[in-house]
Amino acid sequence: MMKDENPLSSADPREEEITKGVSILVGEPKAAIRSMAWPIFVAMFLLTMYNIVDAIWVAGISSDALAAIGFVTPVFMIVVGFGNGIGAGVTSLISRRIGSKDKKGADSAAIHSLILALVLSVVFTILLVPLAEQILLMLGAEDVIGLTLDYGSIIFYGTIFFIFSNISYSILRAEGDTKRTMYAMAISAVLNMILDPIFIYTLGMGIAGAAVATILSVAVVSLVILYWFFVKKDTYISFNFKDFTPDFGIIKGILSVGIPASLEFVIMSALMIIINWMLVIVGGTDAVAVYTTGWRVVMFAIIPLIAIATSLVAVAGAAYGGRFYSKMHESYYYSLKLGLIISLFTAAITWIFAPQITLIFTYSGESAHIAPTIIAFLQTMCFFYIFVPPGMMSGSLFQAVGKGVNSLIINLLRSLVFNAVFAWAFAFVLGLGQAGIWWGIVAGDIAGGMVGYLWASAYLRRILKYEDKAKAKATGSV
Repeated sequence: MMKDENPLSSADPREEEITKGVSILVGEPKAAIRSMAWPIFVAMFLLTMYNIVDAIWVAGISSDALAAIGFVTPVFMIVVGFGNGIGAGVTSLISRRIGSKDKKGADSAAIHSLILALVLSVVFTILLVPLAEQILLMLGAEDVIGLTLDYGSIIFYGTIFFIFSNISYSILRAEGDTKRTMYAMAISAVLNMILDPIFIYTLGMGIAGAAVATILSVAVVSLVILYWFFVKKDTYISFNFKDFTPDFGIIKGILSVGIPASLEFVIMSALMIIINWMLVIVGGTDAVAVYTTGWRVVMFAIIPLIAIATSLVAVAGAAYGGRFYSKMHESYYYSLKLGLIISLFTAAITWIFAPQITLIFTYSGESAHIAPTIIAFLQTMCFFYIFVPPGMMSGSLFQAVGKGVNSLIINLLRSLVFNAVFAWAFAFVLGLGQAGIWWGIVAGDIAGGMVGYLWASAYLRRILKYEDKAKAKATGSV
């Protein structure tokens, strides 16, 4: 078996400057997961805190305003999802190139990813801006179409900033620089929280002000990232367009993970559309407002799991690139164990403090009537948290090794097939209504998580056999 070596042992001073991040990436798996996960956690904590604060400010307008954001969210998730999805492909490919000590290949992959970001941004803007009203009406927003358009049409103009920033974060994570990612995401979140009340209330823009605040905050961060990449030039990855040559193999390597990962977000959006549709039938727009508001809390609660899973892609990817398969095994099971412990703690906290959490979103007379239902939703979702880690970590493992389709299948089962089918069955066949939809989501998560865990475990057992054979061959045992 190969010994762990410093991938930056070269005469290039630029490579020597950024040894720390990459050294962590290819070092001891447990330490690497912890070191990379906490900055991601802090950054996502602040971003999700912004989402909650945003909902608080919007709740002051009306419950219809909350519902309007709920109808825009699935479309917005598709846009952000493609940025995150291509970003997952970028993290996977660059980390594998770093693990195999191919810096030029890593640099080229980063340049290709920025080009892909530009292309995606143009395509989405051309599709979404002129068709915003038709799309939102198709999603069932007739009763709140005015508010929905006020928010959505502005958000769609900011497509390029959302996609560029997410792919850029992935480049930084791939080289182990999660702290810089944390700084950028923190700037965006804090700025957004400051601008929200100014644009919504002080300037009297209402729900449109929330959208403008979001666009401005992400645009500022995009400029900061451009400064790091092209002016300060102190990242491990370098961007030399003079020597750039398009390489279909690199594009294929990014998209082999990026497209399936992007489709995972499309699947999540499709699920949200289906859930919204079912909720409108059983409870009207108030049911959508409950789900949209409560789901923000759910996303807040699973931030640590997302941080761990994101770190796993880079750590396992580097281990795979260097053919350290035992490190892949260790990083996966450690991530799973850590995720389960955190999930149990988060579920307990949510159950106990559900009334207090709900009060944050129902402080105004316009929204107070949905408080009991939000409490019930949050206490149901406590059971959802516990079964997120198996499916999430398994998907990240397959992304790390370039098997994006495997990850897509796991999430297709978790987020669409099982969730939608169980939600429909519980709500309509069993007649449980709105609560049945919530329990259907929990049941689907359990089933999908178990499928993901069994598949990932079987894959790791199989790949470890190759490492054992290599060891035996190297020692002359075979």
